[in-house]
Amino acid sequence: MTERADLVVVGGGIVGLATAYRLLEARPDLRLLVLEKEGRLAAHQTGRNSGVIHSPNTYRPGSAKARLCAEGMRDALAFADDHAIPYDLCGELIVATEQVEIPRLAAVAARARANGVALRELGPEEMGEVEPEVRGLRGLHVPATGIIDWGRFALALADDLRARGAQIRTGAEVTSITPTPDGLVLETTAGAVAARDLVTCAGLHADRLAAMTGHAAGIRIVPFRGDYAVLRPEARRFCRTLIYPVADPRFPFLGVHLARRIDGEVWAGPNAVLAYAREGYRRRDVDVREMAGILGDRGFLRLAGKHWRTGTTEMIRDHSLRRFLAALRRYTPGLALADLSWGPSGIRAQALRRNGTLVEDFAIRGGAHVVHVVNAPSPAATASLAIGREVAGMAVERFAL
Repeated sequence: MTERADLVVVGGGIVGLATAYRLLEARPDLRLLVLEKEGRLAAHQTGRNSGVIHSPNTYRPGSAKARLCAEGMRDALAFADDHAIPYDLCGELIVATEQVEIPRLAAVAARARANGVALRELGPEEMGEVEPEVRGLRGLHVPATGIIDWGRFALALADDLRARGAQIRTGAEVTSITPTPDGLVLETTAGAVAARDLVTCAGLHADRLAAMTGHAAGIRIVPFRGDYAVLRPEARRFCRTLIYPVADPRFPFLGVHLARRIDGEVWAGPNAVLAYAREGYRRRDVDVREMAGILGDRGFLRLAGKHWRTGTTEMIRDHSLRRFLAALRRYTPGLALADLSWGPSGIRAQALRRNGTLVEDFAIRGGAHVVHVVNAPSPAATASLAIGREVAGMAVERFAL
């Protein structure tokens, strides 16, 4: 028997749930169904990140990331207040430890100010007042950056959706999408679903879902694994807030940083290495077919050729806690190897173009009866309710809801 819905949202992570939430907010009478392939919600990027409420410090002014991060942060804090979800605006310290990083730090400050972020520029002594264990030449203090449990946030969204009449199906992986005269039929591992319209927020599988409707041309999702180390309880004094190095503008990741978490733990990381499977959270997890596709992709080969030095450094550090420690000791020299142990891992879904460039901004594609979120890496959790509003607005207009 085929299940029927006015609109289906594929993806039970925070972006999919936030989009469904905004859709029902705009059109409360929709028969809305959320499909999630895993047996639980928020199983991947949403439930495996460092739990940071990001400020739009480093994003290009005028970009969707900058705009939606700022809007989403305000929305997220309001939602957390309404649902008694704990958070802490503990602040963020970005540290320059070498002269070559001073101009980069100034560029970060300029971008942050252009995006409306309040910050302070600090010297060595002033940095010590914020983080006594930090050593560096110059720093930026962003008081509004915070921490939260995004997995808990996503589950609260799901509870609201159910209360508004939405259906949520877990264990329902979409295997094909077929157009019909009045919409689409989705074949899933839990049975067929007929829908008038479709929105996909599939994260690590965004390109696969987009390909099912012919909207993945020119992009591939490349999975980057990030491993974390955890500080022992006695070493948590090394991080009161969130401590970041100055990001290398040639590489799309923020570097190994220290992050206090809402549960009191302190995580160090993540690094960034190619994952050998889209959900390969362990170093030994390998999907041979997936790897063959990535390693044979012209865009990935161009990316690897451009960033091979950084990539090699990351791969070596991935197997050495000592090298991990060395990155942290650039700005917290008091840390010792005994203060660290390997912790959890996460996977970042990153869209790559055929020309070897990464899709830096959030990206949405679509056609008749379909909208796909094809690129939503960090700060997507912070921006989720704003992304959801944007996608819902597109859907309402495009689908004449």
